[in-house]
Amino acid sequence: MLLIQKMIRLFGGYVKVRVEGYSAERFLNLCSYRQIDVWGLVSRQNSYEMYMTLKGFRRIRPIVRKTHTKVLLIKRYGLPFFLHQNRYRAAFAAGALLCTALLFFYSGYIWDIHFEGNEKWTEETLLEFLETKNIAPGMPKKDIDCTQIVKDIRQQYDDIIWVSASIDGSRLRIQIKENEDTFLQENPKETENQQLTDAAETVSAAGTDLVASANGVITSMITRTGTPLVHVGDTVEEGQILVTGRVEILNDAKEVTGYQYEQADADIYADTQMEYEDTISRSYLKKIYDPKRTRDLVYLKVPFGKKTFGKILFGSAGHSYKKWETYTSEQQVKLGENFYLPVFYGKIHIRSYTEKKTLYTKKEVQEILSLHFQHFSEDLKEKGIQISGNDVKIHVDENLAVAKGTLYLNQQITRAADTEILEIERNEINESIGTDD
Repeated sequence: MLLIQKMIRLFGGYVKVRVEGYSAERFLNLCSYRQIDVWGLVSRQNSYEMYMTLKGFRRIRPIVRKTHTKVLLIKRYGLPFFLHQNRYRAAFAAGALLCTALLFFYSGYIWDIHFEGNEKWTEETLLEFLETKNIAPGMPKKDIDCTQIVKDIRQQYDDIIWVSASIDGSRLRIQIKENEDTFLQENPKETENQQLTDAAETVSAAGTDLVASANGVITSMITRTGTPLVHVGDTVEEGQILVTGRVEILNDAKEVTGYQYEQADADIYADTQMEYEDTISRSYLKKIYDPKRTRDLVYLKVPFGKKTFGKILFGSAGHSYKKWETYTSEQQVKLGENFYLPVFYGKIHIRSYTEKKTLYTKKEVQEILSLHFQHFSEDLKEKGIQISGNDVKIHVDENLAVAKGTLYLNQQITRAADTEILEIERNEINESIGTDD
């Protein structure tokens, strides 16, 4: 309510006045009696300062004569005074009207598409899909069907379980909820167990075995289908069959009469070892930046359809640097929280550098190799491989630094392989052979 009242006063205009005289209080009483709006009243020495509307100020002349007070105009505010001051500035008035018209025109378009909640599908991928549905920045709001956008996304991406589309100002806001189980399975760093399951589905339907993918000592084993050939505590070698998909069929005499083939399925973990080695050179090219050889460019660009028009406002892109780095930061112009305009501005920072051959210190190479080992260990953990210990040591000489040693792991060691098909030899009695009586 206060904001609306303030806007009304600005459009109508108001003034700040000082009332002096012996009957200033009577002046205020008469203003109240005649319903002249007065606010911001402050008592000064032998005077009062206050604000009143331009309309009310024009009505106080009889009150001033009646109370024998003196009214001094201190300051003017609002649109009427602004227009009066700029009445001879036709270009300014035309620019203001044009700016207002452009803002009104641009408010009917979408200038930004914002996604929330997407992890697997990048914004670039989703934007490319929306473009195939003729949804892109720069299109009129009236042509956007949020309900249809939701349906299209749900139909295109099976792993997106919930979608919401709404228009906030000049922004199309799309909220997404992905299926986390599907995301984990289709992640490039999926678990070893899922990789084995996928591999098993591609082998022969006649039957599959699970064989050891590395040497180790079995620590745990859970068999779901198939016949286990090893037990916890056994030492196995790479390629050895752990669980066979061939199941014997026995008759009443416990004789093998045939085989049934199935897909062996089991979780088998074993203690294994891995040799680790990482080597880096102690010499490298160090960049030396010259603080006096830098350039800062400020640019403005406006996309128009599939084209983009840009202009450098400050600075020059030309330089004679032999080697340089460029950093760019860019923002989109917006009014308020959600009213985005099709105008982008940014800054380009260019700095020159030279290269000098330098040696890492012993402490620096140790930190680099330790960081490499930490990242390698994190990658193993993401694959479901646990590191139970290591004896990796760092050795530094004049030219090289080496991290080398053995990792002691606990991991799944199964991979799928085709089951060997066996044939049962049958010895049938020849009834044509007999004896004479």
